[in-house]
Amino acid sequence: MGLSQQPTVIDATDLILGRMASVVAKRLLMGERIVIVNAEKTVVSGKRHMVVGEYKKALEIRTLASLEKSPYRPRRPDVIVKSVVEGMLPKDNWRGRQALKRLRVYIGCPPEYKDVEKETIPQASSKRLKHGYVYLGDVAKEIGWNPR
Repeated sequence: MGLSQQPTVIDATDLILGRMASVVAKRLLMGERIVIVNAEKTVVSGKRHMVVGEYKKALEIRTLASLEKSPYRPRRPDVIVKSVVEGMLPKDNWRGRQALKRLRVYIGCPPEYKDVEKETIPQASSKRLKHGYVYLGDVAKEIGWNPR
């Protein structure tokens, strides 16, 4: 489990969110440093109104301690991707927390990663889907993200 100096840059364009997150989580646990770019172009499988409805329903959940406000729910695509990967890591122990620190997620592609060779994950490609999907950036706009 040697740590490499150069992070692996993954272009999330047209990758299925859950499948990409599971592969990334496994590689993080093996000690890789991973940077995910173009988080807003990740796809979530399902019909648009169903996917957006599920995200909006999660925003309406309240707690018994405070009926006025809900728990924190991310609305930005990069934070949503990071939280999905975090859900697939064992964050209750040291190994999972260290793995999450090796992950960076960006909206778009920052200048320092423009010229770096980006890889993709073939088993997470949206071309494998036989039904509809929606881009995570579109879902984020519907639930309250304001891109500038």
